[in-house]
Amino acid sequence: MHIDIMKGELAKGTKFHTPYYIVEGPTIGATVMVTAGVHGNETASVKAAKQFVHSLQQGLLHVQKGTLVIVPLVNQQAYTKRIRGVPDLNRTFPSRAHDKPRHPLSADLFRLAAQYRPAWYIDMHEANGLSRLNPKVLGQSLLIDRRSPSVKIVRQIVKRINRSIERQATHFTVRLRELPGSGRTAAARLLQAKAITVETSWSLSHPIRVKYQKNILRQLLKRAGLIQ
Repeated sequence: MHIDIMKGELAKGTKFHTPYYIVEGPTIGATVMVTAGVHGNETASVKAAKQFVHSLQQGLLHVQKGTLVIVPLVNQQAYTKRIRGVPDLNRTFPSRAHDKPRHPLSADLFRLAAQYRPAWYIDMHEANGLSRLNPKVLGQSLLIDRRSPSVKIVRQIVKRINRSIERQATHFTVRLRELPGSGRTAAARLLQAKAITVETSWSLSHPIRVKYQKNILRQLLKRAGLIQ
């Protein structure tokens, strides 16, 4: 069974163009925006987001209420080369109300976010190391701004996910930090979204990282009320 999904394009007419998808549930609810592939070498996040879109397209997953906006591969050019991206797109979003994004992709992505004013903004990434073993690395962590109203919710979700991970060294942690110029902090500061960065670890196998990304995304969408 197929469902109708609206498809649009960021940075249309430029070399940075990339698709996004919008799914409207049958009843009113929260809006959640999901991005992946802001950095082109974080391939598990992209695969997880693309598989999520495929599940929606095939009717294997349903948005019960609210609105889901998902950009499964933001930085197409960097992804083709499997590089982080030059410039680093996650340093080009506005930091303050009167700032302008410093890249065509971040400008169009933030315009889309401002249009839909998501209650939740989920940015899927990957990083080095295991944060449970080394507090200086970000692999296997969820990042949120210190003053975010979602701190308690994210801690609960991490606790739930860690119950299914046998090896404690690979458990997720919660990191409270801002990153001016990032999509997450821009969404938190300027749109008052519950903004979260998901970071799986390159130390783990690709299939495991994809699995964790999808599991965390499901948990967050459930908490936001979009899926059951």
